[in-house]
Amino acid sequence: MTEVIWQMTHSIEVNADVHFAWRYWSDVGNWDDPPAVFELEGDFAPGSRGWTRLPGQAPIAWFLRDVTPGEAATIEIPADAAAMVFHWRFAGIEDGRTRITQSVALRGEKAETYLGFAKTFETNLPGGMKKLAAAIADAAAKGVTKRL
Repeated sequence: MTEVIWQMTHSIEVNADVHFAWRYWSDVGNWDDPPAVFELEGDFAPGSRGWTRLPGQAPIAWFLRDVTPGEAATIEIPADAAAMVFHWRFAGIEDGRTRITQSVALRGEKAETYLGFAKTFETNLPGGMKKLAAAIADAAAKGVTKRL
């Protein structure tokens, strides 16, 4: 299941240092994308399973595949002979800021079945990352790593 049929990458700079940005983002309680609700079973570590719950839909299971604390993580949503893979990278840049990069890929034998879903990220991803950057910067200014 390695053939990638669609992918995109988007980066954004955040007014927070890389350690703060990572701590904030890796706390699933801070993920804010209404009406979706996110849950993680266990620690933010490889093999942990999470859930995305949307009103009126079956929960979507996802898994943390690779995690390098403070630097990167890969989240995979498996489907029938396909997967959506989200790779996040956090890099410290000048002036104590952070560059967050998200790469999204659709791969697998039956990936074409999910191409319509994947392409929604072409319009939603930049705005979602802008919202995330603002939330991290706001929390950093207040010195809070968990959403209240």
